[in-house]
Amino acid sequence: MTTVSHPFRSARPMEGPLVATVADIPQLNEVFTEAFTERYRKDGMTGVRVPPLNPSIWQYAIEDAGDGALCWRDERGRVVAFNMAHHSGTEGWMGPLCVRPDQQGMGWGKMVVQAGMRWLQLQQARVIGLETMPRTMDNIGFYSNLGFIPGHLTVTLTLEAATGDRAPMLLSQLSGADKLAAVTACHELTERVMPGYDFTREIDITDRLRIGDTLLLGAPQAPDGFALCHTVPLVEGRNRDELRVLKLVLARRSDLPRMLGALTDFARRSGTRRLAVRLQGDYPEAYRTFVALGARVRWTDLRMSAHGWKEISPSEGMILSNWEI
Repeated sequence: MTTVSHPFRSARPMEGPLVATVADIPQLNEVFTEAFTERYRKDGMTGVRVPPLNPSIWQYAIEDAGDGALCWRDERGRVVAFNMAHHSGTEGWMGPLCVRPDQQGMGWGKMVVQAGMRWLQLQQARVIGLETMPRTMDNIGFYSNLGFIPGHLTVTLTLEAATGDRAPMLLSQLSGADKLAAVTACHELTERVMPGYDFTREIDITDRLRIGDTLLLGAPQAPDGFALCHTVPLVEGRNRDELRVLKLVLARRSDLPRMLGALTDFARRSGTRRLAVRLQGDYPEAYRTFVALGARVRWTDLRMSAHGWKEISPSEGMILSNWEI
């Protein structure tokens, strides 16, 4: 539903929420760069300039969000705020989301977040979350006032690319009925590990846009695990230097070293220097496995969930789900 919002008398009216399309990517990138550069400046990092994202990554985010790719426009039709709300079955999360710096402090941020939450509730999400920078007290306080509760850290870990004993099995190597059967098997595995979760859409979009691949651990029609990866650069104009894991599912946590061996091999074969995995902090033994294999800590984010929509770790197996693009 489109409305003209005007939370405070001093703020200019904005139209929205509207659904963003790929035609909006230049404006989304402009708002993204300005807003996050300003956030770093407020945190004392005045020399940091956040670069624009790769348009292919924006296209993935917009298609993955669908009707949840929410944006707001000013009286000139320019994007001034957006919230990419995603759901993978019953798992819902928001990101990226931001408001243009000249419109901050007027109540738009609260409206943008609440609009995303309402959309996710309409999708029957049982989890509603987001990630923010753990050092930024303003952000944590802002989301806390909207009902979000801090959870575990998400730690970005990297491993150097390395050739394995055998080439990994990739979804792109399959065709026709075999590919369809493999995607179905991945969904069935995800459903067993975490009922309600479904990464089929993300797998399909990544395959269609050719921005990455899905690594299959074990037999394609009955995998022990899978990892959805992006190989294209995250930042516009940068070289391809990381294989980024967005979703990872294992039937058994003990298979993590085997999965990481296959992923570092895939990283080498795809022409990237290293593997990057965002590990949720509720898997302490997995963290120990990464460290034992020589992983380096690159970044941390704070995972926050809305009260009443908290994620729960599986009793068996493992699911890593990146709440960033």
